[in-house]
Amino acid sequence: MPITVKLDDLLHDNRMTLTKLADRVGITIANLSILKTGKARAMRFSTLEAICRELNCQPGDLLSFEDELEGDG
Repeated sequence: MPITVKLDDLLHDNRMTLTKLADRVGITIANLSILKTGKARAMRFSTLEAICRELNCQPGDLLSFEDELEGDG
């Protein structure tokens, strides 16, 4: 998948657990885990906003795009 989620890195940088983030954002640990592992198919803007607020980051810090075709010149 060309969109990667860097939630693990941001949690580590903020010294926060997935459980603590789930409590602060109001989302289940299971749903955050799905997001963290890159298995999520979608994310609400309200969820993205809440995560960014709690981790003091921008959406681009959490999500990145990597072109799968890159290098297949």
